[in-house]
Amino acid sequence: MDSYAAAKESKNKSTTVVRTFLDAVTNLDFEKARSLVADDLKFIGVKATVEGADEYFKQMKQMKLKYDIRKVFSSENDVAVFYDIRMGDETILAAGWYGFQGDVIKTIQVVFDSAKFDA
Repeated sequence: MDSYAAAKESKNKSTTVVRTFLDAVTNLDFEKARSLVADDLKFIGVKATVEGADEYFKQMKQMKLKYDIRKVFSSENDVAVFYDIRMGDETILAAGWYGFQGDVIKTIQVVFDSAKFDA
């Protein structure tokens, strides 16, 4: 397999993992979502950082977020996603950056305009 084909295969696999992860979280299938992340997952958000997959999913189960993907970009071991995140009655445009270690998500960094939540 040439390097272009290998890069394309890796890119597609990472993108598929992130899409599967977001679908699982949206559908509250946290067992499936958990299988796609490293045990030592690190989440970096606008207002908090969470260390460890178990703590991350403990918080996600309470928030019950819904993701509507707008666009996905990937490069090597990184996938970037623009999506609308629904939190109850609120919807915000956000960007997520997913870093990989092997076949699992190792880091998630999410950015959005938090001003609407500070009022």
